[in-house]
Amino acid sequence: MLTPYRFSGIISGMTSFCLNGYDPMPRLYVFATAVSLACLGPVHAQDVSPREAFVEANILSIYYHELGHAIIDLMEVPIFGQEEDAADVLSVLLINWLFDEETAVSIAYDAAFGYINDPDGTHEVHYWDIHGPDEQRYYNHVCIFFGANPEERQNLALDLGLPEDRAQWCSVEYAQAEEAWGLIFDEMDEHVEGVPMVFVPADDADRVNRILAAEVANMNTIVKLPEAVTVKVDACGEANAFYDPSDISITFCTEFIAHLEDIYDKTTEN
Repeated sequence: MLTPYRFSGIISGMTSFCLNGYDPMPRLYVFATAVSLACLGPVHAQDVSPREAFVEANILSIYYHELGHAIIDLMEVPIFGQEEDAADVLSVLLINWLFDEETAVSIAYDAAFGYINDPDGTHEVHYWDIHGPDEQRYYNHVCIFFGANPEERQNLALDLGLPEDRAQWCSVEYAQAEEAWGLIFDEMDEHVEGVPMVFVPADDADRVNRILAAEVANMNTIVKLPEAVTVKVDACGEANAFYDPSDISITFCTEFIAHLEDIYDKTTEN
């Protein structure tokens, strides 16, 4: 596996659904021989509101998910099951791997609720969709994150409603996910020279530009990709984010910000 390492750098303000008082987890993980990044993460100001923190945590989670699609494509990763599930798994693994315990817990809380696209429960569930139902993605996220450090994350499991019948298997689920994705990162580290990702900002999207530009720069010091991935912010006409293998690009749609703000508002109301 990869050399143990852990990034510090606490994201101030990410407390919209969070508890405080967590001790740093003793088990450390890293991929590649990355330099220490004192400010890894989207938030640098000390006065970020819970709503803003929720949005920024989910921008990170979504970016990690789309990066998963890019890695699956470029590294020709065999997928047994749905690719969307594999990308979800990488997203929560990166949250656990890259951040200190308090920050990771904060992001994980917010990212979990980011899966609930219909907090009011008024939309029809499309079971035929390539994505699993929102609630299932929510519980998969919570389970894997909890399973990475169950001794320190009991409160998280309780707060987020993880049933005991599922919780007892989460350490196994995490270990399986860590082993599977860890092998891919080992392969990239050992056999890929590494081509940096390129960030392309959008006009009038300073917030998401700032977050993703910083995160792409950070990830370029960590992840070795065999080809250049373009990460761009753009207006798409819908709240979406996607990886396009035809031009090896990740697009984060500017409309997603309002959607995330709406999820936060409805979730906190409920």
